Amino acid sequence: MEAWIRLVIDPINTYLWGYILVYLLLTVGVFFTFRFGFLQFRSLKRSMQVAFIKAKPDEISPFQAFAIGLASRVGTGNLAGVATAISLGGPGAVFWMWCTALLGMSSAFVEATLAQIFKVRNEDSTFRGGPAYYISQGLGSRTWGVLFAISLLVAFGFSFNALQSNSISDALHTGFGITPIVSGGVVTVLTALIIFGGARRIGKVAEWLVPIMAVLYLFVAFYALITNFAQIPDLFRLIITSAFNGQAAVGGVAGASIKAAMEMGVKRGLFSNEAGMGSAPNAAASASTSHPANQGLLQMLGVFIDTFVICSATAFVILLSDAYVPGSGVKGAALTQAAVGFHIGSAGAGFMAIVIFMFAFTSILGNYAYAESNMNFICENKKVLTIFRLLVLLMVLMGSVSSLPLVWDIADVCMGMMVIINLVAILFLSKYAVGAWNDYREQLKAGQEPIFKSKSIPGLDLKLQDNCWH
Repeated sequence: MEAWIRLVIDPINTYLWGYILVYLLLTVGVFFTFRFGFLQFRSLKRSMQVAFIKAKPDEISPFQAFAIGLASRVGTGNLAGVATAISLGGPGAVFWMWCTALLGMSSAFVEATLAQIFKVRNEDSTFRGGPAYYISQGLGSRTWGVLFAISLLVAFGFSFNALQSNSISDALHTGFGITPIVSGGVVTVLTALIIFGGARRIGKVAEWLVPIMAVLYLFVAFYALITNFAQIPDLFRLIITSAFNGQAAVGGVAGASIKAAMEMGVKRGLFSNEAGMGSAPNAAASASTSHPANQGLLQMLGVFIDTFVICSATAFVILLSDAYVPGSGVKGAALTQAAVGFHIGSAGAGFMAIVIFMFAFTSILGNYAYAESNMNFICENKKVLTIFRLLVLLMVLMGSVSSLPLVWDIADVCMGMMVIINLVAILFLSKYAVGAWNDYREQLKAGQEPIFKSKSIPGLDLKLQDNCWH
């Protein structure tokens, strides 16, 4: 049966991710970069300032929503994905990863701003939203909204959570000899305690765990840079020249190697920062903020941190070690672990086990937060939600003891569907994001802290199902 399914799934994945999605994501990123006047360069400072906007004790703050989005973004892809990009595309892949993130920041702003504009209120006075919601309200198509929601449920709710728990069990087994069933059981129980507490509890856990996770890992990268300070100029020279000279791990002529560096950098960059995929807006919508553009700027900052900080840290750790040997075949998490071991010695295995646990566990929480919002869009029923939570926990447990490769390949197809639906939607709805951005800038120029009202954009009131912006 699996062989027959793969006959259908594998060609679809090859075509989607090899020919359509990479170029579509980049094209949309370029379009929004110009339409919003290069806001990722001009408004990066402002995006850092809005992180400190406060919310009431019973609300999800902008920073908590930002942390949920970052929790899902920052996962094993930042460790294994970057290593794979370097091993298959060479050091030049890092340069193209940076370029992809710069363009993707504009798409992230648009989708998060739209998620805030079209969000709806929960019974407990928190908010939810995302592509399913702005497709249903903004484009008037619940059918396409449901199709997006189902795709996200399969990819993020089930498959990717199984992948993250599998990464945790492998890391803890390698680092400390803990059997997969034990680590899987512990992770499942911890996940249950948090997700049954609802969006507020996920936000509170992400708020403190994500910074700890990032600082812990960045400490090693900082140590690697300090102890290899003299090599830093050569490091950046290697990354930039390899992007254009074709110094890739694969063989062949320079042109083919340049293509490999570009493709791997773009693919791994998009997979890691999720800009334009329609996943992070589900977290952005949950924030209580005074203006949709605030959360758009914060989610744009999330792409920056994910790629320019976390992914770059992994790249620097690898390229400043002797673990990276072109053509050696060592890639993924094994390459990152070997590089960390080079810098901190025998403690590397245990340290990486802790880091992978934190990266993967926060991704499970972030992924679930996305999925719950879409589950409520499809069917807002407490019993159905409870069953869904139990299924998520089952996948977390199953993922810890088996690799489930077919499930992940199916998830890639579902994620591809998500991306296409979301990109088409944000292109058609971008006028509302433009209107919100213009309103935001005008208030800032007038010396005011921006406050959004739906009437500031003509025709918006008629589109909103639950107007949170009266």
